[in-house]
Amino acid sequence: MYKPLELFIGLRYTRAKRRNHFISFISLTSMLGITLGVAVLITVLSVMNGFEQEVRERILGMTSHATISTYDNQLENWQEVAETASEHERVIGVAPYVRAEGMLTYGGQVNGVMIRGILPEEEGKVSTVAEKMVVGRLADLRAGEFGIVLGHALARALGVIPGDKVTLVTPSANVSLAGIMPRLKRFTVVGVFEVGMYEYDSTLALMHLQDAAKLFRLNNNVSGVRLKLDDLFFAPFVSRELAEQIPGMYRVRDWTTQHANYFRAVATEKRMMFIILLLIVAVAAFNIVSTLVMVVTDKEADIAILRTLGASPGSIMKIFMVQGTLIGVIGTVLGVISGVLLALNVETLVPAIEQLLGLQFLPAEVYYISDLPSELHWDDVIKIGLISFLISIVATLYPARRAARTQPAEALRYE
Repeated sequence: MYKPLELFIGLRYTRAKRRNHFISFISLTSMLGITLGVAVLITVLSVMNGFEQEVRERILGMTSHATISTYDNQLENWQEVAETASEHERVIGVAPYVRAEGMLTYGGQVNGVMIRGILPEEEGKVSTVAEKMVVGRLADLRAGEFGIVLGHALARALGVIPGDKVTLVTPSANVSLAGIMPRLKRFTVVGVFEVGMYEYDSTLALMHLQDAAKLFRLNNNVSGVRLKLDDLFFAPFVSRELAEQIPGMYRVRDWTTQHANYFRAVATEKRMMFIILLLIVAVAAFNIVSTLVMVVTDKEADIAILRTLGASPGSIMKIFMVQGTLIGVIGTVLGVISGVLLALNVETLVPAIEQLLGLQFLPAEVYYISDLPSELHWDDVIKIGLISFLISIVATLYPARRAARTQPAEALRYE
């Protein structure tokens, strides 16, 4: 009895059993539509957030937050450059590298590979590959022994195991009396790593820095220096500062430029998916419009009586806004609860569904990662809930205005 009149009547209309069951059915479908739209939107955005973070971590776990190199990829005084870079407050790891391309052959199998020369004792400062070794250790790479560590998919494609000898064909050539001959070198497989990212597992091969420099005729030079920062999102700022601090002509690049197209595409896809899935909520809101229009038509006599008792058009409008908003609120709350529960359990539900159906949703040969991660951002949940609530309120405006314009005399003429 202490409720405002508009709220009291609006809630009473919502709870009342209608003579027209079709209106009740549309109200239920409107509520379920909003619930479904909000739940799907939260779940999909959480999966995309998880996918983006997982790929970013795997990419940066194998590459680097930033690199310092020269334009001809032959850095001479890399020790001085590494020492200067390590003095920056945000740099927590520095390691040299040699980067080149070639072909590995074994038993008639040929695969193109990305060669990376590393110092095994320093590599753990800038990458996670040492933690991803499934056979052998990075320490098994010793200067002068020409050992090589392969990605899991690459080793499987070649059909090799540790101890086998593979032949590396380099792009450079030797000139002899017999003509121009490609440079070949035999390497012994000493380990296998698996980072869970097909791009690296199928193409990357690691060898000792000195072996790589000797093979590709770099003398005592390296391709560059890799850096790891305490916060990867500061990479652009640190890169600019180092470019100004280090004397000489150097090229300083960070992960945001090296993989800019991919992360920009993911951000664009997230925005488009948000807009597309928001249309589900908009369609459900149209059902609220149709529901309230039919309720207004059904309640014309009641509206006329309220008007004759002194209710203002604004009060009539608020009554039906309460009714429509309540449908939206219930649907939004149920959708948020369902979406949060789904987002938090995606990593458990998807493998169960894959096992039940006997298929894999994300084949490793096609996608960057083969599992489906999920990361729930509460700011996304709040944003989705507020937008859904606002759409529900907007959907009530036209039917409520129509109810407010009802003329008592016309509505009661045939009663």
